[in-house]
Amino acid sequence: MNRSKMLVFFIIVFTIYFLANFYIFMKGYRVVPETGNLRLIYTIIYIVIASAFIAGKFLERNHSSVLTDILNIIGGFWMAFMLYGFLMLFLSDITALVLKISGILPKNGLLLFRKWAFIVTVGVSLILILYGFINALIPVVKRYDIAIDKPAGEIKTFRIAAVSDIHLGSIIRKRSIRKLSKILKDINPDSVFLLGDIVDGEMGPVLRGDLLSYFACPKCKDGLLAITGNHEFIGGAATTIPYIEKHGIRILKDEVAIIDGNIQVIGRLDRDGSRFYNKQRLPLKDLIKQVDLSKPVILLDHQPFNLEETASAGVDLQLSGHTHNGQMWPLNYITGKIYELSYGYKKIGNTHFIVSSGFGIWGPRVRSGSRSEVLEINITFK
Repeated sequence: MNRSKMLVFFIIVFTIYFLANFYIFMKGYRVVPETGNLRLIYTIIYIVIASAFIAGKFLERNHSSVLTDILNIIGGFWMAFMLYGFLMLFLSDITALVLKISGILPKNGLLLFRKWAFIVTVGVSLILILYGFINALIPVVKRYDIAIDKPAGEIKTFRIAAVSDIHLGSIIRKRSIRKLSKILKDINPDSVFLLGDIVDGEMGPVLRGDLLSYFACPKCKDGLLAITGNHEFIGGAATTIPYIEKHGIRILKDEVAIIDGNIQVIGRLDRDGSRFYNKQRLPLKDLIKQVDLSKPVILLDHQPFNLEETASAGVDLQLSGHTHNGQMWPLNYITGKIYELSYGYKKIGNTHFIVSSGFGIWGPRVRSGSRSEVLEINITFK
């Protein structure tokens, strides 16, 4: 991404972040009593918490530490509160306006209404965040059974464990990666595919704890195959990719891998490689020329775009992630509009598509609109 586009992007993001925070701040400021220094204390606490995420990311670029981890965690939860706080307070403003126009709400009752609207917003938001936090800590195994009408030599069945969006970093750390390793061991797959965004961004928190050293898959007889996600490029591909490969994970960079001589796996570079790293990926039609379409073809592509192109190319199964299925309600409705398949299973022609909601999270460790998951895909060949 060139500097001018990056500057515009950050200006837009910071403007939205500031305006949302200012809106919530003023709602709270109006209901805090004027007695003593309560409003001053409220202002200081609000600014500190609201600045935590930005401060954590800024400091993390220069020196990763426990302090930056704490700031990122606090800032992440605050982002979840921003979402629910803004939505509920905005809804309360609309309600107040309707009640005022209709005459139901007297003028002297407006302040009391705003006070209780703020209190209810804080309470309900905290409950939603707590539920989402607990939900994010309990990953599930999502199973799909599919049939591919092609021969794979002597192989009649093949079990895949697929994991997208681990987001190793200041929030997803060694305890989570150990839990993932245990899940993979229980699935006992023939192969494991990592579908991008293995790391969250800045490599400081990952390198500080060498987080991938805790990743183990002792029963993955065909080893590990992976692809890049957009976050591998955000964090600097020159650092993230060698680190991942150093831990025995083969990243397919517009390459084809052959499993047991018959199962062909195409791994695509993430589409955002060109935006962040000036790295253009090969067209799918060029990659398809490298495979035998009479045998099974599996495509790993981090972002689930252009499904019709994949189906027309003769691919049998595409595995993707990236969407997090919105991660927090009601954002799943937005991702559902952006992507033809934001989550789950879809079949177009003879091509199976599966999009995972991901194992990890981005930003707040909150999942109120989706589940953290690992895919178990059992394939039966002709």
